[in-house]
Amino acid sequence: MWRWRRTHLGGEADRAAFRALHNASLASPALREGLTSSSAERSVKHLRALLGTPAAGLADTSRLLAWTGLGSHHRDQLASTVKDVAEAGRTVIVDERSLACEDSACQVRQAIVSPLVVENTLVGALIVGTPHPTGALVRAAEEVAAWVSGQLELAQLDASRTQLMEAEVRALRAQISPHFIYNSLGAIASFVRTDPDRARELLLEFADFTRYSFRSHGEYTTLAEELRSVERYLLLEQARFGERLQVTLRIAPEVLPVAVPFLCIQPLVENAVRHGLEARADKADGTGRLSIVALDLGQECVIEVEDDGAGEDPERVRRALAGDTAMDSIGLGNVDARLRNAYGDDYGLVVETAPGAGTKVIVRVPKFAPGVVL
Repeated sequence: MWRWRRTHLGGEADRAAFRALHNASLASPALREGLTSSSAERSVKHLRALLGTPAAGLADTSRLLAWTGLGSHHRDQLASTVKDVAEAGRTVIVDERSLACEDSACQVRQAIVSPLVVENTLVGALIVGTPHPTGALVRAAEEVAAWVSGQLELAQLDASRTQLMEAEVRALRAQISPHFIYNSLGAIASFVRTDPDRARELLLEFADFTRYSFRSHGEYTTLAEELRSVERYLLLEQARFGERLQVTLRIAPEVLPVAVPFLCIQPLVENAVRHGLEARADKADGTGRLSIVALDLGQECVIEVEDDGAGEDPERVRRALAGDTAMDSIGLGNVDARLRNAYGDDYGLVVETAPGAGTKVIVRVPKFAPGVVL
């Protein structure tokens, strides 16, 4: 039986392909941060190795950001070539007349300047220094510039996605009920004289709850942190409602480290409490019941938030999940959209409800997903 060995890379063509892919993979992480001095410095050496040229550089539309290899004395001459590319709208060859050099041994006699374009807008250029630009090298420079442009476009999409997520989180924060804040402080104040120790504990819980809800870093958090914030919220609500709010928690320890979108469970619980205690006058004991369950299902984690409250009109919920903000006073659409953006359309919210029948919201997330990092 033939056995593959690490040292076996086939012929020269195979080895060349491996080197090209390796250098591209090394340059990609920096370029995915956008075109900056830092990302250019970290990626340009790998682009030069990819092309196999004496020198290479990256520029934005106003200056040369990074240069590696020979011919560093040409930096100032090459910095202005991006304007020539912008005017030509294509790759430009800088010849010996424009790249005058008194060093007879300099290997950078000419340069290939290929545009970097993101969404039909020139953002910079890839500059390749060479003794003599062959047709094959010009084509290679254009292909590498196109690949760099693709990485920069992905970086822009990542930035737009992050901004969208931040805007959606801000929208969720804005939906945190002012009545909850006022009522919580009122409940705390009621214990100041009768039970000072409890008032102090509740005040600390309130401070931790608001600190978590309004934190400014991180698109994702662990399920453990999200549930800890939910627990603080419920402690504050139970201070108001006493035994009228009955809470059941059943959490599998294995799912606590799972990464989830920030503020994806808390709004569901707040909605359940609000609706779980409304219209309780028709019940003899006036009690609202809420259960939170987190299950370990192999490659996935399932979280269920269920209340026995007034329930919702299924059509209203459907419209909220479809993005109708007029129907989304409870924040379901926001959470659903962020789950789908993070994990794909297979991982949106599932809502089971009907008027008078309570509400059950099911959140299903993969334990590991590309791009989901803490």
